[in-house]
Amino acid sequence: MAAGAIHPCVPHWRRWTAILAAVFLCVVTAGALAAGYPDRPIRLIVPSPPGGGTDASTRMITPKLGELLGQQIVVDNRGGASGNLGAEIALRAAADGYTLLAAIASHTSNPFVMKKVPYDLERDFAPISRTVTVPNVLISHPSLPVKNVKELIAFAKARPGELQFASAGIGSMPHLMMEFFVSAAGLKMTHVPYKGAGPALGDVIAGHVPVMAANILSTLPHVKARRVRAYGVTSARRASAAPDIPTIAEAGVPGYEAVQWFGLLAPAGTPRAIVTRLHGAVIQVLNDPDVRKRFIDGGAEPTPSASPEEFAALLRTELKKWARVVKDAGIKPE
Repeated sequence: MAAGAIHPCVPHWRRWTAILAAVFLCVVTAGALAAGYPDRPIRLIVPSPPGGGTDASTRMITPKLGELLGQQIVVDNRGGASGNLGAEIALRAAADGYTLLAAIASHTSNPFVMKKVPYDLERDFAPISRTVTVPNVLISHPSLPVKNVKELIAFAKARPGELQFASAGIGSMPHLMMEFFVSAAGLKMTHVPYKGAGPALGDVIAGHVPVMAANILSTLPHVKARRVRAYGVTSARRASAAPDIPTIAEAGVPGYEAVQWFGLLAPAGTPRAIVTRLHGAVIQVLNDPDVRKRFIDGGAEPTPSASPEEFAALLRTELKKWARVVKDAGIKPE
């Protein structure tokens, strides 16, 4: 028999005593680990290169988060494969709270637009909290003869398949948000993919492609300068940075909501006490007036989850939504 194994002839009460003792030891060990947590710097994997939206939103919370936890938060940028590379590194780390992942909305759509992803979001990670959401804005070139969402829908319905929309690429969030809009409104539009959001927005501004769901952070200056016309934000509530722009839901497509969001995950098996400690610290950071102001001024909305379970529920909802959108749009995994 292997060392430490319980012989089958040992009386049941002794076997149960041994099992309970082992369980108790695990609980005590996990409790002791959490009680002293953290006692060294925490590595936070950001699945994108420095300077992007994911990196910027993460670095806006790490100084205060580190201050509250009493340890430095070391940002480790691991961009690639639409966030998959960083996720794979994080899921292979020890489940001790010293390696975290900056989660992004693409982590819930990647399994349906890619042939293979190295993780199962629900199985391989312990949700901590969503941090912020960033809506996109449904826009068009000013030459398009429509003034609001309802007129846009009517215009597109009268010309099935003729009206084009731009995106950052097949399977990108701007692409999926538009496919969701097309499906929800019962339209037929033609997708024009670009290699990145910047070139796509540039061609909408130039009038080469009429419509796009573009990131609010990069789009608002062009809306204010009237280079493009805004019809609605993709979030469930109006954006604090642009309160005059209605939501797509209130402007004509009830129930529509699709945002880019960020959050924090830990490897599966991370002790509950550590997850709870991290969640509480995130709440404190996002309720800090200075932090909130910086996010809102930039067009993002601080949206911490009320509990890790609420964030887990969001992940499940997002997975189901994007699976349906991808299927309805006929997008083939690449």
